[in-house]
Amino acid sequence: MNRNDWEAANGHKGGVFWFTGLSGAGKTTLSRMAEKELLNRGIRCIVIDGDQLRQGLNQDLGFSENDRKENMRRASEVAMMFLNAGFVVLVSMISPSRTVRDKIRHRFQADEFAEVYVKCSLETCERRDPKGLYQKARTGEIQGFTGIDSIYEPPIRAELTINTEQESVENGMHALVEFIIKNYAGSAQKERIL
Repeated sequence: MNRNDWEAANGHKGGVFWFTGLSGAGKTTLSRMAEKELLNRGIRCIVIDGDQLRQGLNQDLGFSENDRKENMRRASEVAMMFLNAGFVVLVSMISPSRTVRDKIRHRFQADEFAEVYVKCSLETCERRDPKGLYQKARTGEIQGFTGIDSIYEPPIRAELTINTEQESVENGMHALVEFIIKNYAGSAQKERIL
C-alpha cells in the first residue's frame, strides 16, 4: 500500500507536528494528551518522544552538537515512516537548533509538516523541573544542558505556539487538536468528527 491508500483507509490525511521547547515546557504532556484525544476522534496518531528515542534507537548518541543533529535526523526518519503509513505524528523533542529544525522541515511538504512551539520561560521550566535535570545542570552534574550551558533557539515561524505559562495544558491540548483537524486532517475527516 502507498500513502494515499493508507490515508483513504484511515479517512484522514497524515501530518508531522514537531514540538520544540525547553525541558519541562510541557511538550510530552501536550503530545500525549493530544494523542489520546485524536485517537478518541478516530485519527490514527502516534507520539515519538525524544526521551524514549534516547533510551532505545538513539542510545548510542550523546549530547554533542553532532549527536543532537543525528538524534533529530533519526527522529525525522521515523516520523517519515509513520507519515507514509498515513499517521498523524507528534514528535516531542527539545530540538534546540533552529537550523536543524529548518532542515527537517524541508524534508516534508508544506501541507504535511508543522512546527509547534511549546513556549515556557527558563525560570518556570526550572521551577517545574520534573526530572531534576536543571538542578543537576546547575550543580555541574550534567554538562551541555539546553537552556543552561547550551543554547536553545526559539522558532521564528512556528505554525502554532502554545504558551504553557499562560494557559492550562487542557486548553493548549484542545487548541492543538483543533489546529490539527482544521489544517491537516483532511476535509473528509473533519466532516466526520466535528
